[in-house]
Amino acid sequence: MLERRATYAETAEHFAWRIPEHFNIGTACCDRHADGSGRLALIYDDPDTGVATTSFDALKRSSNRIATMLHGHGIAAGERVGILLPQRPETAMAHMAIYKMGAIALPLFTQFGPDALEHRLQHSGASALITDMENIGKVEAIRDTLPDLKCIFVIGGAGHLDLHNEMAKASDDFTPADTRAEDPALIIYTSGTTGKPKGALHAHRVLLGHLPGVQLPQEFFPQTDDLFWTPADWAWAGGLLDVLLPSLYFGVPVLAARARKFDPEAAFDLMARHRVRNAFLPPTALKLMRQVQNPRRFGYAMRSIGTGGETLGADMLAWSRDTFGFEVNEFYGQTEANLIVSNCASLFPVVPGSMGRAVPGHRVAVISPDGKELPPGEQGLIAVARPDPVMMLEYWRQPEATAAKFVGDWLVTGDTGARDEDGYFWFQGRDDDIISSGSYRIGPGDIEDCIIRHPAVLMVAVVGSPDPVRTEVVKAFVLPKPGSEPSEALAAEIQAFVKERLAAYQYPREIEFVTELPMTATGKIRRKDLRDLEVARKRQS
Repeated sequence: MLERRATYAETAEHFAWRIPEHFNIGTACCDRHADGSGRLALIYDDPDTGVATTSFDALKRSSNRIATMLHGHGIAAGERVGILLPQRPETAMAHMAIYKMGAIALPLFTQFGPDALEHRLQHSGASALITDMENIGKVEAIRDTLPDLKCIFVIGGAGHLDLHNEMAKASDDFTPADTRAEDPALIIYTSGTTGKPKGALHAHRVLLGHLPGVQLPQEFFPQTDDLFWTPADWAWAGGLLDVLLPSLYFGVPVLAARARKFDPEAAFDLMARHRVRNAFLPPTALKLMRQVQNPRRFGYAMRSIGTGGETLGADMLAWSRDTFGFEVNEFYGQTEANLIVSNCASLFPVVPGSMGRAVPGHRVAVISPDGKELPPGEQGLIAVARPDPVMMLEYWRQPEATAAKFVGDWLVTGDTGARDEDGYFWFQGRDDDIISSGSYRIGPGDIEDCIIRHPAVLMVAVVGSPDPVRTEVVKAFVLPKPGSEPSEALAAEIQAFVKERLAAYQYPREIEFVTELPMTATGKIRRKDLRDLEVARKRQS
């Protein structure tokens, strides 16, 4: 538990990990709050069926039934169970059940196609799957390629085991496994920005490792009347480990909402109707919400917002102050070691462009390729030292990839950046995002932050495009705001805008206007796709 002190330094100095030998995510997030009082755990807002609530008491009974059901179908501790569901109560129930029985949860994003599902289910060797009628068709298309999959449970049946019918036949009397904090609990596959997605295997302790990284950007969460929501899917670390599990651990209700597509006006309305106080809003969501006219008309009353995935610039931070009455706190991490750097506006100043400072409990540094800590101001690889409770156990069934992730005792994120004299970390880009132009090594982050401030720009991605003279030139793929027409004049205006604000070598020599940008399922721009496109184009020419 992170305790607020007068300063960041004092807060970090007084923090200490308290990881018990035995710990189970399911009992910690569910059973210990199920005291018969009807304490609220989940609010489910479904556009088709309306609003429903689930208490911790009901969550315990239902998750016990699922655990008993899975045992009855031959699923044992240590086996992998896929969860292919959107934000809904059964998703949380399934997670609690799998953890309590000592099995390993495999969250799966509902927007995955058959190929993505096949890789994850096949590679993990999943023994069971829980899904719904909207997604079962994709699984049926690949069923013959999944020899380890013993049983499939579907909400609504659809010719398979009906989840609710099977739960009704199972007992709600279940004794949770006495798992150790180091026992495996969860596999989350990386978003695949570089190479084929790898399965990050996490132990039960990963939840405890996330807590200070949730509390800091959410302004010392929890506080009285807090209620948490995110549009991020619970299949990703951002939705599951940044919101759902920490909130339930603290006994704070979570809002689940089924949205076919992110709608910024609907997001403001949802937060107002349910009196949401805390949110994780990815940068893409915030940029879309910025286009809403007069959002205060919805009457929301937020207390804290965290964001991560892409760095926000001064312009977006100013908008957040005007819109919500406080600054959005950026944080940083990745699937393998999440929430290790963060801002906290009430504890220390938010510096535009910075990811923040190391979250108490984590030793984060900028290192050289051979693992030496670099002095302030020097650019290198962002890394976090082990042991650390938030850190993955390994890449599932990939010992070579696991070893390659480390340099000595440093887990290397693959991101480049610098740390200043005050301990703030500054993101430059993925190690493979760095643009080599002439004698310069250029990170895309500063350029994107500059271009996004242009009044005609909604979103932007900057990459290196092959050039016979400079090796690469800076190229910007620009998504204009509605009402802004792409033109040579606008491109020249944007180039001048960057030249005036950054170094001359950083301005984009090439600009291409686009109608969309390639994104990962977690809302991060896939610069690799754009680089690959540029390489292919230049080869053809």
